[in-house]
Amino acid sequence: MTDNNIPLSVSPFLYPLDEFYTQANRVLPAIEPVSGEDVPEPYKSLLVHSNDMTPTLEKFYRETLHLEILSRQQRDDFYFREVVLVLDQTGEPVEFGAIKINLALFPPNARRQILEERYPLGHILEELKFAHISRPKAFLKGVSDSFIESALRLQSACAIYGRRNALLDPSQRSLAEVVEILPPILNGAKTSEDEQEVGALNH
Repeated sequence: MTDNNIPLSVSPFLYPLDEFYTQANRVLPAIEPVSGEDVPEPYKSLLVHSNDMTPTLEKFYRETLHLEILSRQQRDDFYFREVVLVLDQTGEPVEFGAIKINLALFPPNARRQILEERYPLGHILEELKFAHISRPKAFLKGVSDSFIESALRLQSACAIYGRRNALLDPSQRSLAEVVEILPPILNGAKTSEDEQEVGALNH
């Protein structure tokens, strides 16, 4: 149990990632919500805004992205998946995420692209000029666990930053709920500041 008496497999700020962890019988890593002001650069510029993450990352890396699927499931019109966003040219993983998508709110061409599992949702929304609102619900910092380290090809536990975001249509209906976690930015290099934060969060 956490200090708030919330089981480690359930978290109000890590949905839908917490569902995947519960189903896989994994314990959630040490991740906590923080103020956007407490997110350091370059993570702050990448996370603390109301834009979609995919085009933000593509501009930052000057490269397009595609998906690697870790797991997926569909429950009626709700489609869930755990993914890694990977740079097309270098193959470098630049985001780990878990998303719940309401397929019923998308037109057929968008649903088809979503289920093809090639491009991230943000890429599809931008390409189709699909009207929507991005609304961050929490900014996150924590320490990677072995699952996230494997997904992001990290060599050891690192300080990680992310956000919990909601995508809404113009009628304020929920298109998607997503947790987005970034790796250490410098090609996986862990800085002394990262190491200090890992130590602080583990004590």
